[in-house]
Formats: sequence, C-alpha cells, structure tokens
Amino acid sequence: MKAIWIGISLFFLAPATLFAQKKNKKEIETPISDPDSSGIVSDKLLPTTSPLLLFDEQSKKEKKKKKKKKEKKNIYFGEKTRKARTKQVLKDQIQYTLFNYTTQDKDPDPYIRDIYWYDSKEKIIRTKNFDASKGVLLHGPYEKIIGDITVEKGMFYFGTKHGIWMSFDSKSVLLDKGHYNGGWRKDSRTSYYDANNKVIEKMTPMEYDLMEGNYFHFYENGQVAVVGEYQYGEKVGLWTEYWDTKNTQAIRKREIQYQEKAFTKNARPYIRAEWDKDGNLIYRNNLISNQ
Repeated sequence: MKAIWIGISLFFLAPATLFAQKKNKKEIETPISDPDSSGIVSDKLLPTTSPLLLFDEQSKKEKKKKKKKKEKKNIYFGEKTRKARTKQVLKDQIQYTLFNYTTQDKDPDPYIRDIYWYDSKEKIIRTKNFDASKGVLLHGPYEKIIGDITVEKGMFYFGTKHGIWMSFDSKSVLLDKGHYNGGWRKDSRTSYYDANNKVIEKMTPMEYDLMEGNYFHFYENGQVAVVGEYQYGEKVGLWTEYWDTKNTQAIRKREIQYQEKAFTKNARPYIRAEWDKDGNLIYRNNLISNQ
C-alpha cells in the first residue's frame, strides 16, 4: 500500500508544478553562479534582429542577374566563396561532401534552428553553436556523394538552406524535394498583426504538414514573446516566455520544460523557473534541479 501511495503522489506532482506551486516562490536560495539568478538575457531577441522575410523579392532580382553570376566563379548571392570538401569512410563506402563557404564575418539569423558551418579544426560540418573563431558559414552549392551516387544536393545562404533541396537513395531515386527561404521551408506559416503583412505575430515552422523547427511568437512592437521548438508536431525542449519590456531589454518571464525528444513516453511538461518584470527569480523547480 505504501508503494501505491507514493506512485499516486508522484502522478499528481507533475501537473502541480505546471499550474500551481505559487506559495513557495519567495523561498528560494540563489547561488551567485546560478544561471537562473537573473532573467535578463541577450538583446539578440530584440526587434533589431527580427526576421526579414524578403527572399521572394531577392530571388526575383537574382534570377535577372543569373547569367552575369555564372560568368564569375564561386560568387553566390553576391558573395565571394571558396570551395572545400570533407571525406569519410562509412561501411566500406567513401562519402564526400562538397561545399562552398564564406569568410565574411556575419552573425547567423538567431531565429533559424539549423545553421550549417564548417569546423576547420575538427574538419566536420556542424549545425549548432556557430563560432566564427572556429569555423566558417556554408554559402553556395552543396552536394553529398556516397560512392558515386549523389544523395543530397542544395544551396546555402549564410549557413541556412535556401532554394531547392533534393535527397536521393542509393539508386538515385528522388526521396525528397524541399523549397527553402533562408532556412525556412516555404510551407511554414507566418501570421501578422497588420493587413499589410509587415508586423509579424507568429512564425510556425512546417514540414510535411507537421510543425518542425523553431517557433516564435512576437509582441506587436516586434519583441519576442515566446520561443520554442517542435519535432514531428510535438513541443520539445525548453520553451521560454519573455516580458514585454517595450524593446528595452530581453527578460525571461517563464521557462517550461517539455520532453527532450518527440513521442517520449510518460513525459509531462513542468515550469522550470519564473522571473518578475525586473528579471528577479521568483520560482524554480528545486525538485528537478536537485536531481
């Protein structure tokens, strides 16, 4: 009976962390090195870097100049690039990755989940945590070859997938064909506050009719309100809500932890931490942090 009672108690504990636990918010001891001690975060989330969905117009201009660009070697989207390649042996087959890159010092779009860059020290292509001191952004044509078969082909724009991307099986049969605009699939949904479609409200990433990638909700002044990630239509990882500070600084309001991977059994979301409008920590799930 004791074991059954403990199980029942734990069952009701997770929902309570999401919707209650307000009484103990002031009873928090915050170490100096605690990353939750302040809700104030990087100003990269302020509207100075809000997403600019201008690729359609840009594509039209590029098509008009297509012939001129073909005459100039390794210049893509007006940017001079260099060629490179990687080589790996997988299951007794040689895999080549051919790509172009730019050495221009450009911060990647913070709203795009996957930023492709070449780690010059490890000599591999990464999609997370771009560091300009360790590598360069992919920019221009990309092709992955296994044996003598092309299995993936597309174009990059400062580390993001752009234009038409195709993948093939070992018999060169087309498996997938996707259209991208600066890292966003063309079928992604964008809603606006205004009739002129200039003030973005929500950006919902879509892939094959499922939500896939980084999700953003903005205040009407352009500041980020909510940011999170979807996998196969399900919320995953840490979702963060922000206070509306009228574009003065980015301050976290609340963080909700979801399953780390989609379709995780028995996973329940819970509030990880909350902050007031000044960035002071008012609640943290100590049960989770002490595990």
